[in-house]
Amino acid sequence: MPKEESFVVNRIKSVGFALRGALLLIRTEASIKIQVCLAIAVTIAGFYFNISPTEWMFQIFAVSLVVGIEGANTAIEKICDFIHPDFDKRIGFIKDISAGAVMLVSIGAIVIGCIIYIPKIF
Repeated sequence: MPKEESFVVNRIKSVGFALRGALLLIRTEASIKIQVCLAIAVTIAGFYFNISPTEWMFQIFAVSLVVGIEGANTAIEKICDFIHPDFDKRIGFIKDISAGAVMLVSIGAIVIGCIIYIPKIF
């Protein structure tokens, strides 16, 4: 019978797998690369315009949500392609819904960015 790992060791391994997944996502997906560049840009803008702690919270939440949902979208698309590599309208439906979720979250993030930065720019 194999020795069971401790809770702490198991959590450390899980964090390692998650970091590896995040790096794979950033290295292999063009949309994530663009979103990471945008995240860096709004972070620089946040420092430049000296946004408030509340604005930082909303900005961090919006960026994290967009990148996280994009990661989930990528995983869904990869699973769909693995399960059914040929065209299938049902798989297309699933992929469209997943992409739509990214779009909706992205629109919310844009609105948050506009609320934070338009008054500071003008």
